[in-house]
Amino acid sequence: MKAQPLPRHSPSRPQPLLNSSELLRGARLVEISHNGEIYRLQATRLGKLILTK
Repeated sequence: MKAQPLPRHSPSRPQPLLNSSELLRGARLVEISHNGEIYRLQATRLGKLILTK
């Protein structure tokens, strides 16, 4: 039996759930601004995510 995905907001998941494809939008690398700093989120060829400052 396959587990059902959790909804984006639920009592067991108070924080929003984003799919990595929503962040990457078809790119392998995006830059994210946070508190005046720039971070890079990169998808690897093996499907892993790397976040660097």
